[in-house]
Amino acid sequence: MAEHTSPKGASVVLANMGKLLPDLEALYMDIHAHPELSMQEMRTAGIAADRLKKAGYEVTTGVGQTGVVGLLRNGEGPTVMLRADMDALPIAENTGLAYASKVTATDAEGNSVPVGHMCGHDMHVAWLVGAATLLSQVRDGWKGTLMAVFQPGEETAQGAQAMIDDGLLERFPRPDVVLGQHVMVGPAGTVAGSAGPITSAADSLQIRLFGRGAHGSMPQASVDPVVMAASVVLRLQTVVSREIAATDAAVLTVGVLQAGTKENVIPGDAIIKLNVRTFDAGVRKHVLEAIERIVNAEAEASGAPRKPEITPLDHYPLNVNDEAASNRIAEAFRGYFSPDRVKHTGPAPASEDFGCFGTAWQVPSVFWFVGGTDPETYFKAKAAGRLNELPVNHSPQFAPVLHPTLETGIEALVIGAQAWLGADRPGLCGQG
Repeated sequence: MAEHTSPKGASVVLANMGKLLPDLEALYMDIHAHPELSMQEMRTAGIAADRLKKAGYEVTTGVGQTGVVGLLRNGEGPTVMLRADMDALPIAENTGLAYASKVTATDAEGNSVPVGHMCGHDMHVAWLVGAATLLSQVRDGWKGTLMAVFQPGEETAQGAQAMIDDGLLERFPRPDVVLGQHVMVGPAGTVAGSAGPITSAADSLQIRLFGRGAHGSMPQASVDPVVMAASVVLRLQTVVSREIAATDAAVLTVGVLQAGTKENVIPGDAIIKLNVRTFDAGVRKHVLEAIERIVNAEAEASGAPRKPEITPLDHYPLNVNDEAASNRIAEAFRGYFSPDRVKHTGPAPASEDFGCFGTAWQVPSVFWFVGGTDPETYFKAKAAGRLNELPVNHSPQFAPVLHPTLETGIEALVIGAQAWLGADRPGLCGQG
């Protein structure tokens, strides 16, 4: 653990971390080897609930289907919510780890799929269990109420809203601040964040294009949806490059293009699924309208017998860090970590439903990143101009290096919570 000048309470709380690490390492490996799909996190939720109960928390399970909320009341003071997501992805792991997932499961559409923790939510669970346990062990180092929230369904943009719809705001105390973090590519042992937009808004759409099927040898009898879909995909590439100003930011990715079953049959329809990431409401509106315009125009130009169907699949809100709360977190981190471990970063194009909590409660929220890449590997790749070759979140090869990623995430949550709860910092109690 690095030398630091953090508040006394935080130092006392974190003094026990070394004793706890072997157990948390085993917990992380166990959850990694037993991933669960979104809204199916029964085993993981059970482990989280059990750990909170053993640490003395008031525990409520089944919030928003599989969510867990733990409350630890420790005198008068602010309420701080710490959040971790629990779900894994339908991806076959290819890390070569001894504890790699071999799990398959049935998804919401009834398909059998491989499941892997290829986004690091297993690490998030271990972090929050560790921080919640440490704060419960040393209660004279802080005052207030700690709310530990283990959220389901982040990968499908369901979980945060499901918990809110299940009465989260009415059943539990209103926090003064909501805090969360995510493991990302970056040197392990570092934390990074900034005030303002921190993760993008995201919109996923399905587009169904209608044609007229025919024999492959008689294209004149068809309206070919494959050609129509190909034209749509190519034209969509011009939305960002030709309709969005260079000073703005947007990403438009076509991830699915499906049509036909046989090489000599022109099919009757085609499916496109795409994803949009934006950091500005006006840019988002323009991109979504451009997609609709292009899709309908290409269908009309092809003589399609029916207008296309454009169906929203999911939506993640723009996640904006409160400026005052972000500055407080940054000050706390700089008081604990060495200067080279606290980084400033711009907004990430990845998306999160974390922001739903602060928005629903109308309280400040702060979200930051924790590096999970072996530092030597990271800096060698950076020197060679090959950072883009490192496995990123959602890659089958994504696997945070266990140490010091595990310790750093626990430290960051405790230090972040202590920025509000620290009993030795006069004047902080009750400030949002």
